[in-house]
Amino acid sequence: MIKYIGSKRLLVARILQAVGAAAPAGGTVLDLFSGTARVGTALKAAGYRTIANDHNAYAHAIATCYVQADAERWAEPARRILEDLQRLPPRPGWFTATYCEQARYLHPNNGARIEAIREAIAGMGAEPELEAVLLTALLEAADRVDSTAGLQMAYMKAWAPRALQPLQLRLPALLPRPAAGGCQALCGEAEAVAASAECDLAYLDPPYNQHSYLRNYHVWETLVRWDQPEVYGLAQKRTDCRTRLSDFNSRRRIGPALARTVAALRCPAVIVSFNDEGYLARAELEAMLGARGHLQVIEIPHERYVGAKIGIHNPQGAKVGQVGRLRNVEYLFVATESRLTLPAPQAA
Repeated sequence: MIKYIGSKRLLVARILQAVGAAAPAGGTVLDLFSGTARVGTALKAAGYRTIANDHNAYAHAIATCYVQADAERWAEPARRILEDLQRLPPRPGWFTATYCEQARYLHPNNGARIEAIREAIAGMGAEPELEAVLLTALLEAADRVDSTAGLQMAYMKAWAPRALQPLQLRLPALLPRPAAGGCQALCGEAEAVAASAECDLAYLDPPYNQHSYLRNYHVWETLVRWDQPEVYGLAQKRTDCRTRLSDFNSRRRIGPALARTVAALRCPAVIVSFNDEGYLARAELEAMLGARGHLQVIEIPHERYVGAKIGIHNPQGAKVGQVGRLRNVEYLFVATESRLTLPAPQAA
């Protein structure tokens, strides 16, 4: 899966332990802020009927691929198509000019190949699940040859070594349908989905500070939408980065937004993942979630995202300021109708 700030790659096992204690085997679990669907994919693999939701188009495509699409239906058709797409000649155009020349997220040679493949996918009229598998393969291939530190707020001053490697499509690791039933990927606003989705447990991993996922991954949003948006600045961001604003990225609005979302949930158990660098303090979250019944909190210390270690640089490449702390604490707030016996802590 693509490089992603806030990814739960290192925490998935702990999250699954908490879900296993709070939800019935084979139950329905809602992953309300799915991102790159690492948690949703793990839930599906563990046999849960999973509903993954995210309002960004690239995240919805990834969740459709890994959570909704089933291997037994789509693996072989997608494999054959990806082999054909890999052989397409380069086709430079707007995407290459914008993100490989005016900005330098990808080498122009790979940009032209990405553009040819994306145009071909757009012209197929494929079923939504198959299209999502193909788009996810392209997103992951592009991510493997990008020239960033993982975020699309800026790009490397000189080409990263991986950016000089040729783009290679790979079939995503699709999962079979769980015995509990077909899974689903949604693309809605969190509060509305919380009010409409029936589930046994809801897992919430909301944005927790000013960092917008749309702004951090705007190239991937454009690659999926394929809409040639108006862009601005050195980073060539989509102009809707200025207008598609989330309450969860606002210090003033995040508390009421999360409270409304939690109140709207239609399930007996809720797990909220939150970071100690977030806009809400532990005590605020405990007060919000404690109203749902019994609340237990799991603390998981872990290293911060690699970008925090690199630090902040100005447009000339000079380092600005000092790197702060290198570790933080992830909290899992587990709210249930009756008290649980949670698994003993393990090393993260």
